[in-house]
Amino acid sequence: MFKDADTQKLYDERFERYTAAMCLGTPDRIPIRFLVQEAAARYCGYTTQQVACDYNLAFEATRKMAEELGFDAVMLNAIWSNYGVAKSASWRYLFVPGVDVNINSVNQFGEPSDPEDIFLQVDEYDEFIDDPTAFLVNKWFPRATTRVKFAGQPVDFDHNTALMSGALAYANYMNAFGPAAAKLKYESGLVGANSGMIKAPLDILADKFRGYMDTAVDTVERPETVLRACEALMPHIVANALGAADPGRDVPITIWAHRGCVPFFSQETFDRIFWPTLKPVFEEIISHGYKILFYGEGNWEKHYDALKELPAGSIVYHLDKGDPAYAAKKFKGYFAISGGLPYDVLSRGTPDDVRRETARLFEVMKPGGGYILDCTALMLNDIDPANVKAAVDYTLEHGVYSRTSPRPERKLSPHRDIPQGKRPPGVVRPWKQESESYRDLSGDTELVKRKWQECDAALYGYLWTTVLW
Repeated sequence: MFKDADTQKLYDERFERYTAAMCLGTPDRIPIRFLVQEAAARYCGYTTQQVACDYNLAFEATRKMAEELGFDAVMLNAIWSNYGVAKSASWRYLFVPGVDVNINSVNQFGEPSDPEDIFLQVDEYDEFIDDPTAFLVNKWFPRATTRVKFAGQPVDFDHNTALMSGALAYANYMNAFGPAAAKLKYESGLVGANSGMIKAPLDILADKFRGYMDTAVDTVERPETVLRACEALMPHIVANALGAADPGRDVPITIWAHRGCVPFFSQETFDRIFWPTLKPVFEEIISHGYKILFYGEGNWEKHYDALKELPAGSIVYHLDKGDPAYAAKKFKGYFAISGGLPYDVLSRGTPDDVRRETARLFEVMKPGGGYILDCTALMLNDIDPANVKAAVDYTLEHGVYSRTSPRPERKLSPHRDIPQGKRPPGVVRPWKQESESYRDLSGDTELVKRKWQECDAALYGYLWTTVLW
């Protein structure tokens, strides 16, 4: 329940403004949606170590910055990779400020540097493709952590505690999102900017299995194998996205699209592997009535035409690198657009610089609606809060529209038939296998089965969220 009528009115106005722009409508003014990470910690006087170790501080810092500066929407916690979750499970690949890296740094991800440490060995592709979930349990977790043992190895105290404390820390973290989201909405009148996330299959393969360099080599030396591995990931990406999506289908599912574009991979690899395994994922998500926030990290200009193969209005294209005028020319009226306010100006410029850049951006993005103000990239601790305030104030004064238009009706597209694999999404230990060990299964067996499957699905969520995020 909202704390008062004014807060509810404020939320309703912000919600209508934000969702109208995403749906290509023209709201009363340009909505403000900054995705702040450690920038919120700096604003609130916290260190990056504090928000990396205490997710409740990160929630509060984000809420406070968004409320006090006057955002319309904000992502509740962009610093999702928490110290407690990572160290409890003994992850190898997350580096925390004041723990693994300099205290003034930010959370960082790493990839194995030695060939023997790669999470998916080149001769294991077929095993992975056959049953990705089993591969996670048997091979990926032992390699991605320091204390979990391989299947068949003798277990020890450290192995058992990593399994137990890792799962508990993950559950505690996920359970904290609900109360924090309620506070964001009902106490501060702020809209949660997104709900659910995905990555492209090829990005996941490079991020969490083979590493970028080995994946790049594989796309040249064994492209068909890489294609099959990406196809094996597709149903799990869809399941993860839909499982965390907004029940009302109002805010988008976000894809962090970073290394699938030219020049990280060739245009041939994009056409042969990246897009054929990402487009069906998009189409399946869109068919359920969701929008996708395509957070295009880097320059995606060479792939704009591919994106436009998707239904009109189905994505919000987030502009990082590239020419705002060209993005507007290609997408205005077809997709909503967000971003485009240069990171370096918010970081190293002055409020006057910010106002000039915002004015230039609005010249091409404001006409016709369908635009959301944001920085080009996730905002780290080098962002100057005074510059963010300057962008907000400029938008409140100059982002107003003289004429509004309603949101178009939501259009659904046909479902995409994605093969579910040998062990389908949501399943780790199948009910048939589990129930065979029961000595006297009787009575309401459907209740027993349903409750087992709920518990099994929670384990599936832990496994795949760890990988896909």
